Amino acid sequence: MTPPAAMLILHVFPSFAVGGAQMRMATLANRFGARFRHAIVALDRQTGCRSHLAPGLDVTFIDPPASAPSLPGRLRRIRAMLREIGPDLLITSNWGSIEWAMARSLAGIRRHIHTEDGFGPEERQSQLRRRVLTRRIALRRSEVVVPSSTLNDIARQVWRLPPRRLHYIANGIDLERFHPAAPARTEGSGLTVLCVAGLRAEKNLGRLLRALALADLTPRPRLLIAGDGPEGAALRDLAARLSLDVEFLGDIADPAPLYRAADLFALSSDTEQMPLSVIEAMASGLPVIATAVGDIRAMVSEQNRPLLAHCSDEALAGAFRAAGTMDLTVIGAANRRRAETLFDVARMTADWLGLLAPCAPNGDLRPR
Repeated sequence: MTPPAAMLILHVFPSFAVGGAQMRMATLANRFGARFRHAIVALDRQTGCRSHLAPGLDVTFIDPPASAPSLPGRLRRIRAMLREIGPDLLITSNWGSIEWAMARSLAGIRRHIHTEDGFGPEERQSQLRRRVLTRRIALRRSEVVVPSSTLNDIARQVWRLPPRRLHYIANGIDLERFHPAAPARTEGSGLTVLCVAGLRAEKNLGRLLRALALADLTPRPRLLIAGDGPEGAALRDLAARLSLDVEFLGDIADPAPLYRAADLFALSSDTEQMPLSVIEAMASGLPVIATAVGDIRAMVSEQNRPLLAHCSDEALAGAFRAAGTMDLTVIGAANRRRAETLFDVARMTADWLGLLAPCAPNGDLRPR
């Protein structure tokens, strides 16, 4: 008897550049192995995260359909592509893919999961009414996965999605890859501060640079920034004007060694939910200085919470000054213990399996 073909999952991302949602998909696909086939549509045609997919996976990248000037025209083109691909399951990501969620019923796609990981700068202060109504209508019969309790509350209270359709699945990482290292800093040397983030407006890395300058730490810290994006040139100019010791590393395929070489992790975003970089820093035994947005306060250890700040240059500078009076080793160890408790990739995988199992032909979805 011929075994059933592996289930085909179509993933639609606004971008498949390296980011939290894309890395989560790559991690899950790698752990599931041959039990699924994958097709990926990157609406901006950026596919930098494909390098994180394991060799041998059945993955196809498909160009998005040509755009159309009107919403009905775009929905018709998406419907035609969905019918041509014929996926067993459609997974859409964030607001940028919402039109695919709208078109899926027109194409007869019965199984749909929508993931929301956060908002761009246009929604950092409040939800846009048009988007709220669109999500409320387009997602009411879909399964919706969110990685943070903040987003779960928004989906339930603001978008008014049915609670039975909402699934809170916290992000997880491979704790064996991200682990603490013995302190390498010599007596009297400055701190090495690491930031892993896309160089995009909502990450507000200008705030981080200005905060370090305001903190006026002695010895002067060294800042490593791993990531790339449209804000890169402006940030390099700002670092030079502020006379900071900053190294822009670009996208790093494996950031784990960077965490082990750092003393502190810093994030200055205007909006986040459950950033993978914070989990990676915690697993690496680092204290975290960050703006207290999304679930970050709930993520870090109690010992780390005094290092969280309001979204201002002055408040973040104060967190850097406070770090100089605290035992960073104790804070880092507490963060590692919390990561072990809450953010193991095995737990995330099991939660996703529980959601995907009803969609699979044979129900046998244990990761290999």
